[in-house]
Amino acid sequence: MPLSAVEVVSPAFERMKSHLFKPFRLGQWLRLALVGFLAGEMGQSGGCSVRLPLEILSERSNQLQGPLGPPRGALFFVIVVLAFLLLLVLGIIFAYINSRMRFVLFDSIVNGECRIRDFWRRRSAPAFSYFLFQILLSVIGVLSVSVILGIPLFIAFTLGWFRNPGQHILGFVLGGIILFVVFFIWVVTMVLVQVLTKDFVVPQMAIDGVSVSEGWSRLWPMMKQNQGAYAGYVGMKLLLVIAGAVITGIASFAAMILLLIPFGGIGLVAFLMGRAAGMGWNPVTIAIAVVFATIAILTLIFLVCLIAVPSIVFFPAYAYYFFAERHPALRALLYPPPPESDVSALSPQP
Repeated sequence: MPLSAVEVVSPAFERMKSHLFKPFRLGQWLRLALVGFLAGEMGQSGGCSVRLPLEILSERSNQLQGPLGPPRGALFFVIVVLAFLLLLVLGIIFAYINSRMRFVLFDSIVNGECRIRDFWRRRSAPAFSYFLFQILLSVIGVLSVSVILGIPLFIAFTLGWFRNPGQHILGFVLGGIILFVVFFIWVVTMVLVQVLTKDFVVPQMAIDGVSVSEGWSRLWPMMKQNQGAYAGYVGMKLLLVIAGAVITGIASFAAMILLLIPFGGIGLVAFLMGRAAGMGWNPVTIAIAVVFATIAILTLIFLVCLIAVPSIVFFPAYAYYFFAERHPALRALLYPPPPESDVSALSPQP
């Protein structure tokens, strides 16, 4: 009988310990931190605000606009378009790296050794297929959000609710509740598709060489026949993710406080020295501030990745051990037969 979602916690935890602590290898830890970050295994915690730099840039652009300069609206439009194109290109590049690293992480968990260069070369075809799937899913997500938000706004605008909003408070409240429920269902659906794909479809792509669609065509009947087991997996993983996020969050917060001491002290001293010297915000000081802030943010991300390495190893291992009970080829990789020398040693001597 296949192991349940609760029962596979133990072998996943043991594999995590054997990967990281038996023995402890700093190089392995650093490589897994990099792979986990690029594979998107860090989750969606935290964020960085860019409000202050944008405000400074806006103020400087207003000061630089003279009789010969472009209109404020045109400059703002150009900046927005360029920023959007830059983010789009960076997003596509990161999605490709993320897709390749997802398979590097798979091979690292299965083999018990993280060799980025070797594993990067192994599965370019399935990784590219997974990359196309992620792009398609992103496009579907943007279009579906546009529909979910656009249709109610269009209906409210057509009915004239925005001209006299005070007379349509009940409609806005009821419509907001319905919109929230629909949007919540959409978020849950998108998250489940992403999680189930990387947990159960990616192993099929890596082992069997199938596409994303074929992997889902195999997975869907399994889920329908074992709804309770897969529902238990989703629920158990949610609880484990919450527990892991709390532990990692506390450790990351402590690391952030320790990091703020040197960086905050250096930044404060530089700021006070600049004020004493009569320096204000100009392109040079803005560039220095941006570089300093970037170094601080990258250092913080690096520390958080190092702290999160146990989670980076445990959660994929948990998914693979659960799915291995339903996929014989994956089970053979996770439970390899003992070496021939061990077998001969255990066999009775004549």
